[in-house]
Amino acid sequence: MSGRTTALTPPAGAVEPTRHPDAPAPGEIIGAHYDRCFGCGDGAPHGLHLVTRAGEGVRITAEFTVQEAHQGAPGLAHGGVLATALDETLGSLNWLLRVIAVTGRLETDFVRPVPVDTVLHLDAEVTAVADRKIYSTATGRIGGPDGPVAVRAEALFIEVKVDHFIDNGRPAEIDAALADPDQVKVARAFEVNP
Repeated sequence: MSGRTTALTPPAGAVEPTRHPDAPAPGEIIGAHYDRCFGCGDGAPHGLHLVTRAGEGVRITAEFTVQEAHQGAPGLAHGGVLATALDETLGSLNWLLRVIAVTGRLETDFVRPVPVDTVLHLDAEVTAVADRKIYSTATGRIGGPDGPVAVRAEALFIEVKVDHFIDNGRPAEIDAALADPDQVKVARAFEVNP
C-alpha cells in the first residue's frame, strides 16, 4: 500500500507469526466470538454476519453479503461498513495466534464501489509480531475470491488481557457473557477486538 504510516511498519525486531497448535484447522469455520457482535454475531439483526474460515499458516478468509441496511450511497455499501468487515476479519486472525487483541490502527483503501447484494470475499494474514503488537493485512474482492479488489487494509492489533473488556465494557453485557454456562462461549466472547 502506498502512503503507509510508520505505525504499520513492523520494527526491526519483529518476528514471523506462528500459528498456535490449538488453532482451528485450515478450512474450519471459526464462528462468532460473541453472539451480539456487529461483525460476526448472529444476534445482531443488521450486522454483517461474517463467515470466517481458518486458512493455511496465519491466514483466514471471510465472506459477507452487503444488505440493504449496509448502504451509504443509494445501492452501495457504506464505507464504514466495509471498514468494519475488514476490521472484523483482521481481528479474527488473533484466533489463529490464540491471543486476545484489540485494534490499535486500521488504514483502509477504498478501491471500487461495492453494490448491495454483493458478496465481499475477504482474505487476511498476519505479517509480523513484535512483543504485544500484531501486524496484518486484508483484501476484499467482489465477483469471487479472485475478483477485482474493492477494499484493502493494513492493521496493527495490540494484545491485551481479558480485564481490558471487563474493566471497560458495559456491566450488563459483561455479566451476561461471564454467566453463560458454556465456558467455551465465555472464553470466545473476549477473543477479538471490541
